[in-house]
Amino acid sequence: MVIVDLEDAVPDGDKDRARDAAGHALAAGFGDAVRALRINAAGTPAHGADLIFARDSAADVVVLPKAEDARRFQDLRMLVVKPMLAMVETPAGVLDARAIAAGAAGLIAGTNDLAAALGLPPGAGRDGLRTALQLVVLAARERGMAALDGVSNALDDPAAVGREAAEARGWGFTGKTLIHPSQLAPVRAAFAPTAAEAAEARRLIAAHVGGAQRFEGQQIEAMHVAQARALLAEAERHRPA
Repeated sequence: MVIVDLEDAVPDGDKDRARDAAGHALAAGFGDAVRALRINAAGTPAHGADLIFARDSAADVVVLPKAEDARRFQDLRMLVVKPMLAMVETPAGVLDARAIAAGAAGLIAGTNDLAAALGLPPGAGRDGLRTALQLVVLAARERGMAALDGVSNALDDPAAVGREAAEARGWGFTGKTLIHPSQLAPVRAAFAPTAAEAAEARRLIAAHVGGAQRFEGQQIEAMHVAQARALLAEAERHRPA
């Protein structure tokens, strides 16, 4: 998915010009990638014009930043008549994430804004976000929808990006949002099951005969077989075309 941004990436004086450029970019498309459009948040001067533009644009998906109120989110989704991803990036949004998810196509954790709203000091890392991010994952997983981790600000440190992505996978996120093409490779590598994980999954599936049993020093049951099958499906999805 490629997200064309009308919000933080655009200075206030350039919103109209950016909207016009976004229309051309969305119409041209990005190959097989889903075309998404991030509009300006509710209550901002550009929000109303963005809603009309989003409805009439070639965007497949609309991204709403700073989603905080489930009822308002649902109203906006009906106005644009398109699937909408909710960015959960404020304390109010986190606390209402479960209700917001009921009308969303997926949730995105807005980690930069959330860290600022929580008053985390610069360089504090992500430990202070752990509870909030887990609530986002829980809200999305309950609905069986995508939960996307927030962006990494590291543009020249692929190892740092990869570590953050691996952490996100370990917390249950299904993917991660990016701000630069250089981040694609480390994030894809972090979310792709390893060869060792895939091999273990195949052995587990082959060994399971039903009920609870011992497998390579661990107890397994049908739930673990389902997890192994899901991991193999994910590994197949990550295979180069």
